[in-house]
This record gives sequence, structure tokens and C-alpha cells, in this order.
Amino acid sequence: MAKINLLPWREWERERKKKEFLTQLGIVVVFALVLVMGAGVFLDGLVENQQDRNKFVQTRINVMNERISEISKLREQREVMLARMRVIQELQGNRPVIVHIFDDLVRTLAKGVHYTKVSIAGTGLSLDGIAESNNRISSLMRNLDGSDWFASPNLKGIRENSSQGEQASTFQMSAVRVNPRQAAEEE
Repeated sequence: MAKINLLPWREWERERKKKEFLTQLGIVVVFALVLVMGAGVFLDGLVENQQDRNKFVQTRINVMNERISEISKLREQREVMLARMRVIQELQGNRPVIVHIFDDLVRTLAKGVHYTKVSIAGTGLSLDGIAESNNRISSLMRNLDGSDWFASPNLKGIRENSSQGEQASTFQMSAVRVNPRQAAEEE
């Protein structure tokens, strides 16, 4: 048996193992490629799903932003309407005030005094008039000071007016207009 040549068998065995190795290597490479491609497709699906979700969230955000802008516009309109309502209520509340002022002007008017000019600016009242004597002007100032609708009468000036009588004088006076209802509410 010493004459048996085992070299071709060894070479065949090497060839067989080489083919088996290359086959296994090919299978592993194909499996790795399939695995990598499958993972890529899976990850692409996840990314696409997340992008769809992001688009949905973004559209909802846009809708909410529009609603928020509408709400802010409505709030601005509400503030404008409330301001108008306050002005209207103030005008409605102050409507009888002018009647009370004129009524009180007549009630505080002393005998022998008449007004030539009455003007109201804000809470200030300016009176110009003619009196038979300075005592009548003093009486008018006391009456204004005792009134609920006027306060702080201040005599600005007196000039003699001989065309109306011996002791007649023209005067200029100012007073502060007050609302007794608001004063009572503040107290």
C-alpha cells in the first residue's frame, strides 16, 4: 500500500472544501444583503410613517394657530365693544347731570344777580354775570358753596358797572362741578 497516491484525493478534498466555503460565503453575503435591505426598507417605512405623523401634527398646529388668531381678533373686538359700552353707559349715566346742574344754578342764584355767560369745561364751571351789589355776589358764592353739585367757588374779578345801577358790578367766577352720587359711592 505504500504505492497509493493520495495527492489527487487531497486536491479534490481541498476543491470541495473551497467550493463549500465559497457557497457558505455566498449564502452569508446574500443573507447579509437581504438583512441590510430589509432593515433599510423597515427604517424607510418608519421614517415615512414619522413624516406622515409630522405632517398631520403640522396641519393641526396650523389649524390651531388660525383659531388662536381668530380668538385674539375676537378679544380685540370685545375690548372695543366694551369700551363703546362704557362710553354709552357713562353718557346715559351723565345725561341727567346737566339737568341737575342747570337746576342747581337756578336754585343758587341770589336775588339781584343774573348770569351773562355760563360755560362748563370738564369739571370746571365758569360764570360771568351782573349783580346789583357785592353783597349779592357774596350771597351767590355762599349758595354755590352750600350746593351739592358745586364746590370751591372762586371769584376771579369784579368790575363796577354804572350802566346797571350805582352799586352794580360785573363779575367773573369759577367753581368745581361735583356729582354727589359719585361722591357718595366713593365714600
